[in-house]
Amino acid sequence: MNILKILSEHLQIINIHAEKTYPDECCGLILGYISNGVKTVVEVIPTENVWNRERGNFSENQEEYSTRRRYTIAPFFMLLIQKEARNRNLNIIGIFHSHPDYPAIPSEWDRIYAWGQYSYIIVSVSKGKIGELNSF
Repeated sequence: MNILKILSEHLQIINIHAEKTYPDECCGLILGYISNGVKTVVEVIPTENVWNRERGNFSENQEEYSTRRRYTIAPFFMLLIQKEARNRNLNIIGIFHSHPDYPAIPSEWDRIYAWGQYSYIIVSVSKGKIGELNSF
């Protein structure tokens, strides 16, 4: 397991994005580098949550499979940022997202779809205000 080294200004960007997108989940990319087991954050990039039920193809509980409970970063945008990061000798080292009116702990969905090489930051937002923040 790697340690994630992140500055308060990066956390502030995440928090502002989470409050702005409430009651939907926010999401974004974390750029940086890995050295000696430490992931150092260099930049945090808020992104649009492009999740929609049609893409998810779920017919059950509408709220459960909406942008209030799910997020997706556009693959094209991820590739674009990956290329730009490489040009700066950086990598995508993580992803962040919010949990509106839910604790900042990984949901079962988060655990199933997490990519092992990334760090994940989750921030809870309750009634539009930032709560706790955790990383896994």
